Amino acid sequence: MNRTPLEQNEQCDCRCIHQERVQAAKEQALTAKDNELLAALFKAMGDPNRLQILWALDQEEMCVCDLALFIGVSESAVSHQLRQLRQLQLVSNRRQGPILYYRLTDNHVSSLIHLALEHLQEEI
Repeated sequence: MNRTPLEQNEQCDCRCIHQERVQAAKEQALTAKDNELLAALFKAMGDPNRLQILWALDQEEMCVCDLALFIGVSESAVSHQLRQLRQLQLVSNRRQGPILYYRLTDNHVSSLIHLALEHLQEEI
């Protein structure tokens, strides 16, 4: 079988199984539920509009009107995105009179964003 140069750099030159490593990985594997939840979290953070919302809320809490103006989409679109982020417990809200303010749920959300950005900005 002919492999492209990229495939040659991504695969072993011979087929071998390190059973102890496979077993250790299986023992440390995520549960199916945790795997699904983690994938959903990264999927949510992978949307550019949702990521902009999270970034803005990392600076300070904002209402839907503010967020819509910030990212340049309709308030309805922002509400839809916030509903998804709330379901994943990435954002929470509080009401002050007629205004509903959104904020990041906790520092873990901020840490995830900043850690990912730090990784991308690393010089390899």
